[in-house]
Amino acid sequence: MPPSAPAWGQPLAAAATPVLVVDALDVYYGRAHALQGVSLTLERGVLGIVGRNGMGKSTLCNALTGLVPARGSVRLHGQELLGLAPHQITRRGIAYVPQGRRVWASLTVDETLRLVARQRREVDRVYAMFPRLAERRSHGGAQLSGGEQQMLAIGRALLLEPRLLVMDEPTEGLAPVIVLQLSQALRELSTQIAVLLIEQNLGVALAVADRVAVMVNGRIANDMPAATLAADRSLQERLLGVRAAAEDDDDDGAAPTPPAASAPMPQQVLTVQRAHGGGVGASALAADVAARPGAINRWSVASGPAPLAAAATPATPAAGTVRPAAESARVLSFPVAASGSRAAYVVGTFDTKARELLYLRQCLEKLGLRVVSIDLSTSGKPSSASVHPREVARQHPQGEAVVFSGDRGSAISAMALAFERYLLTRHDVGGIISAGGSGGTTLASAGMRALPIGCPKVMVSTMASGDTRPYVGSSDICMLYPVTDVQGIHRISAQVLGNAAHALAGMMAHPVAVPERSKPALGLTMFGVTTPCVQALAQRLEPSYDCLIFHATGVGGQSLEKLVDSGLLEGVIDVSTTEVADEIGGGVFSAGPTRMDVYARHALPYVGSCGALDMVNFGAWDSVPERFKRRVLYRHNPNVTLMRTTPDECRAIAEFIAAKLNAFAGPLRFLIPEGGVSAIDMPGQPFHDPAANRVLFDTLAQRFRPGPQRRLIRLPLHINDPAFADALVAAWHEIAPATNPHSHAAHRQTRLA
Repeated sequence: MPPSAPAWGQPLAAAATPVLVVDALDVYYGRAHALQGVSLTLERGVLGIVGRNGMGKSTLCNALTGLVPARGSVRLHGQELLGLAPHQITRRGIAYVPQGRRVWASLTVDETLRLVARQRREVDRVYAMFPRLAERRSHGGAQLSGGEQQMLAIGRALLLEPRLLVMDEPTEGLAPVIVLQLSQALRELSTQIAVLLIEQNLGVALAVADRVAVMVNGRIANDMPAATLAADRSLQERLLGVRAAAEDDDDDGAAPTPPAASAPMPQQVLTVQRAHGGGVGASALAADVAARPGAINRWSVASGPAPLAAAATPATPAAGTVRPAAESARVLSFPVAASGSRAAYVVGTFDTKARELLYLRQCLEKLGLRVVSIDLSTSGKPSSASVHPREVARQHPQGEAVVFSGDRGSAISAMALAFERYLLTRHDVGGIISAGGSGGTTLASAGMRALPIGCPKVMVSTMASGDTRPYVGSSDICMLYPVTDVQGIHRISAQVLGNAAHALAGMMAHPVAVPERSKPALGLTMFGVTTPCVQALAQRLEPSYDCLIFHATGVGGQSLEKLVDSGLLEGVIDVSTTEVADEIGGGVFSAGPTRMDVYARHALPYVGSCGALDMVNFGAWDSVPERFKRRVLYRHNPNVTLMRTTPDECRAIAEFIAAKLNAFAGPLRFLIPEGGVSAIDMPGQPFHDPAANRVLFDTLAQRFRPGPQRRLIRLPLHINDPAFADALVAAWHEIAPATNPHSHAAHRQTRLA
């Protein structure tokens, strides 16, 4: 907000009484006691309310604004408001900025503001405060980004001339740069109007608020100056188990460690009380986490050793206590997610799958997870997600116009790229889930593949029972077949989607405790016909190395090289380069024309060989192209048919590999097993063809450029001969860095730098 921005509301210094006094406020949803004797005072400035989902924060907002019936007392500048209708409370001076913005999709920015304003100059005051809205004044609500919608919601509320602004999750789902801008605007606005700020982002709450209250189980458990909480990290951890969002990221802006790589977390099962009867939402759930030492919640890895009530002075006598469960309550034990400040992302095309995606969101919120919903629609229709599709589309290198082109095919491709880039700007992704058909799966999986291995990813897709390779790629996406189409909530879809949500919640709640490995990681490639070689190789290396073996079926080579690009491997022994044969011969297991290019970008020690270069792979016998039916074919199993490579194909394969090897940046050894390259390439076996092999080996030798750290070695051994495995080990030790942990770490840091 610029320094010349107009003043809003009445000067705070003129207030003779506290702006807001709440005393013994109770709210019930049926038999569920959502707010339990809440008492708080807001003298002036900003009071931040923090706590995990289901603790009653939104219910508090609704009670203050008259949207739900309540008992107790709510006084604004000494005037009692409880019992008044919402419009009467608004006229008394409380304006509400609801969670999710709730702007009118069919009205332009200017129409929305003029509907509330009494005079035109009041609308101009909003434009002076938010210049971006002035630029977008003729755009409809559905055409605004999430940040622009939030600006509009705040401006709409300010036009009511409030004495108190109640804001529920104003930064939810917004990009970090927009969060920063809104935080600055709120700080300046708080000098003019009192603000009750409900905020999941602890960093924002500490930066904006004068005081912070922690809400647990419908009670105010602690109330203290924000500066006190901000200055005491141990107190933050005892109360909430988190650090401020700004502290979660490294100074250099590096991406956060994925959940799977986090430190081991103790398992804590919390008891959730659910009242009988339907219609009770997430706000009605009450988890008895308040006084449990070491309890895990959505905010934490683990809270401190003391109960929450003992961590600071309670705001009320009941602070931090847990009431006995009602006799009629049903007790459900479920592990609450230990996901830190991370959120579960529900993504998809909300223009066609809103009901199903919102059901996923509901399931996750009932489990205590913070949820961010992202709309990937390209139709331009209004969106009910917390992140508007235009906000995602603006991450496309050529701008949002490329995404909303009107051509469905190009629009999906463009949105997929924009979503991938959008996710890389987020620092709170604890897991991601989606549901859809081929288009929705294409969009969502593009972003999933960009996330680190180990970050939970669940895709409910009608494509899950077919060829999933285009969607999963080299990532660890979990795909679930919906049985019926992803359309509507019925007995089947409710079960499948619910299972998917619980699967994601389980992965987020219980990240795998991967032990620290003192041994360096080494990547190996294996095919069925080179298994004896790779098994012998791994057996010899496992005392010193953590051997990661990849099945060379196309995606296997891609997965290996993705880890190389991520800097997670010490080196590679590429025994089975058979994917190159499929690339040259038109088989189904090609890893693409970029196979082996990664070693030109990373100076990684590399040992390679000719494993299974005698074959091109196809599916079942009937799937072999007609032009190959006269070739030497071998039925490997009912689903795989092999075709022997010809001398011409062997020459092309050798030229491909030699060109790649010549571009390598690091030390390498390439070993040629002249006795045969696979289990079926030896005397008496169907693919034994010395003439074709000779072309392969000689072309490699002719095209390869040797050097001090680059050698091609020809051996009179079969690839599965134990002596050949010994030769591979010896070649590796010639070029490998030292294997003690300290030398490994130093080498890796040097290589990554």
